[in-house]
Amino acid sequence: MSMRLLILLGVASLCSGLTFAQQDNLLTGNSQAQNLRSDNKNSAVKPAPWPPQIEMRVPFEPTAFPSGPHFYVMYELYLTNFGATPLSLSRIDVLDADAGTPQSIATFEAEQLEAMLQPLGGKALSDPKERLVIANGQSAIAFMSVAFDRSSHIPDRLIHHVSTVDSAAEGVVIATHHTELHVLGPPVEGANWLAADGPSNGQDNHHRRGVVIRDGRAVDSRRYAIDWKQIRDGASFSGDARDVRSYYSYGKTVLAVADGRVVTARDGLPDNIPGHGESFHPAVPITLETVAGNTITLDLGGGQFAYYMHLQPGSLRVKAGDRVRLGQEVAGIGASGDAREPHLHFEVTTSSKLLAGEGVPYLIDRYRCKSASDGPTELRIHELPLNKSVVVFGEDHGK
Repeated sequence: MSMRLLILLGVASLCSGLTFAQQDNLLTGNSQAQNLRSDNKNSAVKPAPWPPQIEMRVPFEPTAFPSGPHFYVMYELYLTNFGATPLSLSRIDVLDADAGTPQSIATFEAEQLEAMLQPLGGKALSDPKERLVIANGQSAIAFMSVAFDRSSHIPDRLIHHVSTVDSAAEGVVIATHHTELHVLGPPVEGANWLAADGPSNGQDNHHRRGVVIRDGRAVDSRRYAIDWKQIRDGASFSGDARDVRSYYSYGKTVLAVADGRVVTARDGLPDNIPGHGESFHPAVPITLETVAGNTITLDLGGGQFAYYMHLQPGSLRVKAGDRVRLGQEVAGIGASGDAREPHLHFEVTTSSKLLAGEGVPYLIDRYRCKSASDGPTELRIHELPLNKSVVVFGEDHGK
């Protein structure tokens, strides 16, 4: 979902952990790779007269989820400088908090941090190195992603070690299995579905960087969201780019991902004329009330809710209070709300209130996707597709 409000901060490809774009690989710490680092590199910092006055906190703890050969842990580390002088970050280490002697899990050096750090307030920076500097009284978010090989141990708790150019501090212990991983059915059916802006740590992923203030709290309901677009030969449409019917996704069936109760079912908002950048002119003003377009919210139980957004006007087959069954048709894909082109924005959060919950990972029961750009499709069971994965749902193996 393209939800670039002023309040927001912010084909074929691998389906495994290698589906991340090259930049995403740089922004994801791999536990095995980090353990192979030379111990000759001294990470110790000379003791300072006073510990750095930097607060570390993680507002919402992560839950490890599988995809391909890896498990991923994604979360936001908030850093606030309470000191009187700027702090220049040089490194962040993630360690096993339960080991007798804390063991390094992943290390993020300055070059990686330049892309991972986002200062609050939307300040424009001409030099990426400026992101490493947290001014006195200011805050920044480090968007964290740590990958674990399937065969490796995932610690139950992680602790963080933040180094500046002349000091270091340790703090904020988090769990790695905070919420239940619901196993869901697919939200669409058929072949050639692109997981656009799906789970990744890319700097340009507007879902991953979608922190917004709701009810006085900073939340990211879109942390694991996916914009499902159907493609052919790497394109999402054929013909007139300004006609919604030119898009392969338009009008395609949207399915209930689980048995559940419909909390919200909103219809009546028109489709947009497709367009990106300056050519996008929404059919209605984009506000908090219209940004999701025609939408359905489904109560999955256990305090988790599935959102379907940008639905086709007049396509909704359910209303608030209805009970639905797994695989039931509930609507069609459209281009309503803040949608630049037809697609289904799908996410799972902790609140039935739009944008107010925290995005949580989930698993899709079964799907197929390519293990290489020119390779065969492979079956995935109880995994979550990553960004830019091309997925087949159902019996169509995409051959």
